[in-house]
Amino acid sequence: MDFEEAADAVYAAPAADFIATRNELAKQLKADGDALGSTRLKALRKPTVAAWIANLVARRLPDELDDLLALGDEFREATADLDGERLRELTPKRHQLLDKLSKEAGRLAGEEGQKVSADVGQKLRETLDAALVDPAAGDAVREGRLSSALRHVGFGVVDENGEPSNVTPLTDERRQAARDRRKTQQVQEAEETKESAAATKKREAEERERQEQEEREAAAKAEAKQAFEDAVAAAQEAEAKVEDLDTQLDDAREALSEAQALVHRLGSELDEARRAARDAQKESREARKRYNRL
Repeated sequence: MDFEEAADAVYAAPAADFIATRNELAKQLKADGDALGSTRLKALRKPTVAAWIANLVARRLPDELDDLLALGDEFREATADLDGERLRELTPKRHQLLDKLSKEAGRLAGEEGQKVSADVGQKLRETLDAALVDPAAGDAVREGRLSSALRHVGFGVVDENGEPSNVTPLTDERRQAARDRRKTQQVQEAEETKESAAATKKREAEERERQEQEEREAAAKAEAKQAFEDAVAAAQEAEAKVEDLDTQLDDAREALSEAQALVHRLGSELDEARRAARDAQKESREARKRYNRL
């Protein structure tokens, strides 16, 4: 293990273990014959809470941090070009990225058992903003070995005590890597937008088909309901007609019965009248005979 590896390991250690880890690795470097590296390692300062969280971001969220540094490049280019419209477009992105990174940093710190107070949160945000504004501060944050939070004050970067911070410039390679990654991300976002639009069209088509199907089913249901109602009405009309015919038949049967009784009575009376007529004729003949004898 050399000094650079040891330094990374020290700043990657939990905040509470910083001193113990630093001393142990310093002993190891000295035992390996690197006395200078051991001395340099012992001189490393324990990071403040805000600095420790910023180092955690550099290790755990390198891509998101590169996005922030790349946005700083865009700000500087727009400023150099005096492009006010572009600066107005970039400003909301600046706040959004700072909000997102600060929130994610708080989550990571919580997972490591480190609480984030309002003051620490503010210092962390100032550190991230300094990384965006100043290329050298960006490189220092990206290195992940901060011992103090940073703050941009208009003329440079200072630490938590207000002292000028010794930061190194951002390399052209890292700046280009961030640009390349941003371009790749833009292409991916464009493809995702295209896929999302296609998916939206598909959902809209499916929704239209579903609505049309529901309309067809509703129309068929309404038609079937109307046919059922018509059939019920026809059945009710037929039943009413049957009841009326039954009534007429009963009336006719009753009239027939009365007529038959009348016929029977008239027939009896006719027979009686015929007998009476015969008797009267007979009596008339006998009376004529008696008269003729006189």
